[in-house]
Amino acid sequence: QVQLVESGGGLVQPGGSLRLSCAASGSIFRIYVMGWYRQAPGKQRELVAAITSDGSTNYADSVKGRFTISINSAKNTVYLQMNSLKPEDTAVYYCNYKMGSYSYWGQGTQVTVSS
Repeated sequence: QVQLVESGGGLVQPGGSLRLSCAASGSIFRIYVMGWYRQAPGKQRELVAAITSDGSTNYADSVKGRFTISINSAKNTVYLQMNSLKPEDTAVYYCNYKMGSYSYWGQGTQVTVSS
């Protein structure tokens, strides 16, 4: 079992920044993929960014150049730095951990971009 605890969401004005954190605990393996997904009201959950245990990253086109995913392997914590936020970034953001056929989700953290 893997437990994921997210933090860092909140309300921010357009153009502002937020940093999300996701701390993983439990049966963490050396090879894995961690990622951030988001789900806006009435929409499907979508991948925002992902990072592998060897540091490879992948981003949704809509956030490239604005968001940065990073990982502190020693702390089993993944971060999502979000800059130049737009109203359309408003969603519940979920942390995900994948290892083989196993997939775990955090409880989600709300990000609201509004003036």
